[in-house]
Amino acid sequence: MRKIPLIKKASGETEPFSKEKLEGSLRRAGANEELISVIIDEILSWLKDGTSTKMIYTKAFNLLKRKKSSMAARYSLKKAIMELGPTGYPFEHFVGQLIKQQGFDIQVGQIIHGQCIDHEVDVVATSGNKQYLVECKFYNSQGKNANVKVPLYIHSRVNDIIKKRQSIPEFNNLSFHGMIVTNTRFTSDAIDYGKCAGLHLVSWDYPKDHSLKDMVEKNGIFPITALTSLKSLQKNKLLEEGVVLCRQLCSQPDLLEGMGLSKNDISKVLIEAKDLINYQD
Repeated sequence: MRKIPLIKKASGETEPFSKEKLEGSLRRAGANEELISVIIDEILSWLKDGTSTKMIYTKAFNLLKRKKSSMAARYSLKKAIMELGPTGYPFEHFVGQLIKQQGFDIQVGQIIHGQCIDHEVDVVATSGNKQYLVECKFYNSQGKNANVKVPLYIHSRVNDIIKKRQSIPEFNNLSFHGMIVTNTRFTSDAIDYGKCAGLHLVSWDYPKDHSLKDMVEKNGIFPITALTSLKSLQKNKLLEEGVVLCRQLCSQPDLLEGMGLSKNDISKVLIEAKDLINYQD
């Protein structure tokens, strides 16, 4: 039996290559079983100890792109979200839209009075008698995780706001909850503290079935940075103009005018964006 190669993660740690994990990623991207088998065989043919997860990702991405650009776009979701930086501002709007799809009214980038000081809250989400105060922790490189200091800090801020709001009559019928959303992962200590303190934590793959990845795929809320038919400079220009979602391009195709794109190129972008939005796993 062939030895399972040890691959190198972005954090520098090594782990055995998981064919099942790669198969799952390809399946979520929309690849059928025949294509998955072809890609797995291709990767296994050159895989060896020390191969980086980045190299595996790049190989699989290119093979998917040859078949269909929107499959490659779905496969590159994690990388695409990291490209929403460097300020994190587009990520706040992205998270806000994901929460809005859950039936919440949202406000992004709010200054809110606390009992002791004022706080800038990334997203305020309200539904019925519940209001969530959401902090978005954005990282633009893999291997960086949100440690326990993050929920400790956010918990104190949320509590300061809650103390103030509980004394204001207009908020009498609301219950308040803190939430932290990150595009990478939480350390185990951070998750334990969040559970104990009553903070809702959402990361790339946590909690199960309700993670950031799950919300994007279930609701078709893909960032424009996922599009393979746009160049980096074009994506950055759109982000600077406040265009964060593929849905925005589909509902306002004129946003692509003035980007130096031909009519044929614009058509390719819109086809890919619409395919991303409408795809159902």
